[in-house]
Amino acid sequence: MTKQAIVPGNGDSRPLVMHVLYSFDVGGLENGVVNIVNRMPPERFRHTVVALSHCADGFCKRVQRDDVQFISLHKPPGHGIKLYPRLFRLFRQHRPAVVHTRNLAALEAAVPAWAAGVPVRVHGEHGWDVNDPGGTLRKYQLMRRAYSPFVVRYVALSAQIERYLVDRVGVAAERVERICNGVDTVRFRPAADGMRAPLRGNPFDGQELLVIGTVGRLQAVKDQLNLVHAFGIARRNGGEAAVRLRLVIAGEGPLRPVLEDEIRQQGLTDVVWMAGERKDVPEVMRSLDIFALPSKAEGISNTILEAMASGLPVVATDVGGNGELVEEGHTGLLVPAENPITMAEALMCYASNAALRNSHGLAGRHRVEQGFSLDGMVARYTELYERMLRQRSH
Repeated sequence: MTKQAIVPGNGDSRPLVMHVLYSFDVGGLENGVVNIVNRMPPERFRHTVVALSHCADGFCKRVQRDDVQFISLHKPPGHGIKLYPRLFRLFRQHRPAVVHTRNLAALEAAVPAWAAGVPVRVHGEHGWDVNDPGGTLRKYQLMRRAYSPFVVRYVALSAQIERYLVDRVGVAAERVERICNGVDTVRFRPAADGMRAPLRGNPFDGQELLVIGTVGRLQAVKDQLNLVHAFGIARRNGGEAAVRLRLVIAGEGPLRPVLEDEIRQQGLTDVVWMAGERKDVPEVMRSLDIFALPSKAEGISNTILEAMASGLPVVATDVGGNGELVEEGHTGLLVPAENPITMAEALMCYASNAALRNSHGLAGRHRVEQGFSLDGMVARYTELYERMLRQRSH
């Protein structure tokens, strides 16, 4: 699938970056690649996206440049060693200056990139495998260590992941640098006049309501079930303010039937909206009063940044890099993972205090503008690629 075919040797002197990831479909990691490709100065680099499994047609359309190639390798389950010859030929054919792999599922591609003579091999760690949410499994630490000789530079998206690479995997500190995610503060902005904005299909548009929301793939590690439990507790025990509470869960995934069953069992059908996968996430954010992230594990959460940029107070579990984003008691509230009672208390803290919602939302917006701009993130990746190319050419 190609927007415009890139033919090696066609006279284009711009260095080529090949982004290798497990799949190119809806997700925070994947959206980060889209932002880099769209915003990196086109005169500096060309880009190709290689998915070990598949590039989804709809998601590829988010890339706005017409000189980007998308390659799906349709990898079967298991180790990717059978793909090594194909990846080797791919790298030899296209002659990328940089191969940038992301997360453990794509790390193995660093081996054929090394064999093909790719000068700069960057590996980004965005978060841990769904089967290893805390990064504690020795097996995955050893796998990362085994591939380390084939990686020139590591990018950690949070301080916690940076410490993990150095302390647990054994990567030398000078080979790791931290580049946090950035957010588009033009697309993600507060609703006008501090009023929740209408959203297509939303049954909870009434301004008298208080709408809690979350956005993310419906899967166990994201633990939306914990949020449903917390919401149910808040509705039962929150007093007068609780009557106004509504919950919006945006996203699709394997956990949906479990969530729907739990919502029915708790008698919450009329006050919870399963919104499905949405293409209008900025509008979803502007239709909320409070954002909640109930995950069991996270790297650096794009959705937290998007919520903060949208002027929302955030209730998040204190896992992964969430504490690096949410300033406790200033832009949001952090609660233990898998503890619906504590999450319910945090939600009710905001539900009963409009001034606190407003002040924390404004502080979150300011924090994103100062420290997590999309342009700043892209500039750091551009500088990294160019610096590594200069170093490898000497």
